Amino acid sequence: MNKKTLVVLFAAAMAASAQDTGPRPGRGAGRGFGPPPGGPQARLLGAEAGMPGRTVKNAPYSADIVTESTQTLPDGNRIKQSSSVKVYRDSEGRTRREQSANLGALSDSTSMPALVFIHDPVAGVSMALNAKDKTGTRVAFTPGRGPGGGPGRGVGAMGRGGQQSGEQAAVRPRTTTANDPNFKTESLGSRNFDGVMAEGRRTTMTIPAGRMGNELAMQIVTETWYSSELHATLYEKRTDPRRGEVVTRFSNISRTEPSRTLFDAPSDFKVTESARRGPARDQQ
Repeated sequence: MNKKTLVVLFAAAMAASAQDTGPRPGRGAGRGFGPPPGGPQARLLGAEAGMPGRTVKNAPYSADIVTESTQTLPDGNRIKQSSSVKVYRDSEGRTRREQSANLGALSDSTSMPALVFIHDPVAGVSMALNAKDKTGTRVAFTPGRGPGGGPGRGVGAMGRGGQQSGEQAAVRPRTTTANDPNFKTESLGSRNFDGVMAEGRRTTMTIPAGRMGNELAMQIVTETWYSSELHATLYEKRTDPRRGEVVTRFSNISRTEPSRTLFDAPSDFKVTESARRGPARDQQ
């Protein structure tokens, strides 16, 4: 993989995951409906592991984030996809994500290398590393602001909570949920995930008949379990009749402090500096 491609992937990862490690309760579930699983858009498998963004200190952990999607076609055929990402966060808020790249229809994902994304708010650098070629790109930023120079924003570990597409804006008018009869939220109580407690809720968004040319009303249901201990959504299940079911979950959660060396580029890697980009607009 050449430097230009790595920079493109780095930029895609920063855009896809400019977020903290969990959507704030009341902000995310049921609101983001991105492109269907397996679509042709460029994406990074497991980019749901939100980093960089608002720094979360004193809540170290490591975990696997698994995303599984199932889409049923009109002829009954089903498309199933699965991805797994390894994530780390230390007590200083440094984050590391290990994943495989996927450019959808643009490339055969089996030929793509393993990538490592490191965000260090203490040193003020973000890095994209190609583990196969032992190369990387480093971008400096002002701590407290994103790599592009703009303020970091908090969206979510699952990455779906705060993203509102143009399609969704057309589906759901800009009204508060309290006044929206097509939006319902219910509490699911508490649940234990690998020793970490999380609070659950289910949101149901109804798309009235005729809103999108649909003959009958449709319901999009999202179930989320958020841990205030880790500041992360540990489980999310979204069912959309147009696109099927997507489940993203944390597994193998460990509260042990990750090794400091995980947040540095290995000494035998050739890491080049990437020019700092202009200020990004605040998308909070």
